[in-house]
Amino acid sequence: MKLGIIGAGAVGAASLLSLVMRGSACEIVVIDRNRKRADGVVADLQYGATLSPAVVLRAGDYPDLADARLVIITAGVNEKAGGATDRNDPAGRLKLLRTNADVYRDIVPRIVAVAPKALLLVVTDPPDPLADVAHRLAGHPRVLSSGTFLDTLRFRFHLARQMQVSPHHVEAQVVGEHGTSQVFLWSSARVAGTPILAALAGEAPDAFRQRVEQEVRFANITIIEGTGASQLGIGMATARIVEAILRDERAVIPIGSFQAKYGVTLSLPSVLGHEGVTRVLEPEMSQEERNALQRSANTLKNALAQLKD
Repeated sequence: MKLGIIGAGAVGAASLLSLVMRGSACEIVVIDRNRKRADGVVADLQYGATLSPAVVLRAGDYPDLADARLVIITAGVNEKAGGATDRNDPAGRLKLLRTNADVYRDIVPRIVAVAPKALLLVVTDPPDPLADVAHRLAGHPRVLSSGTFLDTLRFRFHLARQMQVSPHHVEAQVVGEHGTSQVFLWSSARVAGTPILAALAGEAPDAFRQRVEQEVRFANITIIEGTGASQLGIGMATARIVEAILRDERAVIPIGSFQAKYGVTLSLPSVLGHEGVTRVLEPEMSQEERNALQRSANTLKNALAQLKD
């Protein structure tokens, strides 16, 4: 199973590390506009890779993507460089859309020219509208966004810490945009069938909701303030998505794909297999949550419309 990674920056390198450690592929080609950077990332990782399942790593160029099953795109301007680190700015990651759409206009046609059957996984921020851009450029629907999978993991982490249980046993979802309009499905958040808000002790439900949503929604900014880039968590989440696809696991995770009902790419719990999303499972939601999801879709539509201006 051959993969490609476009972009050897912080997120691309973190994704590569996670893919290697999980043994997700037999061959991974790393491409960056700065070839020396791609060479350096591969050279650095290949020695430690001898401790992981066997994999061939190489820096290359677009023709080396021939026969790739899946191509991960992480290239583009990140949040810090693009000025998307203001908690009071409702645009959030969407500030990066115009700049990174230009990057995609160069990258996506070059991928499709050599790997027309490859599934594309968009990780660059903002991933949801960029997936729609990539969809149009590729001329095929095999495009996914990393979406709210990482947001969901963050949500479950904070709920588990409050409940003093393992995150593996928390059932909770974040849907919609991977960004400031994301929607937390509190109405279905549970541990062992027990509604989490009903089981709280020591903190008012409204205050708890507000605190957790702020921690999750702006986790990227908190990380950037400390390290300069949000990279490790998304790298691990990306590797898990790739693994589910290549192994045809039929795993169910919230991931971004084009939703005709909403007219944009956004995240809903979806069945992942070797063809990408094979089925979308729209969960039960309160009316408040449904309204919020529609607002999230409208936010994404408006962002895409501005690209045409």
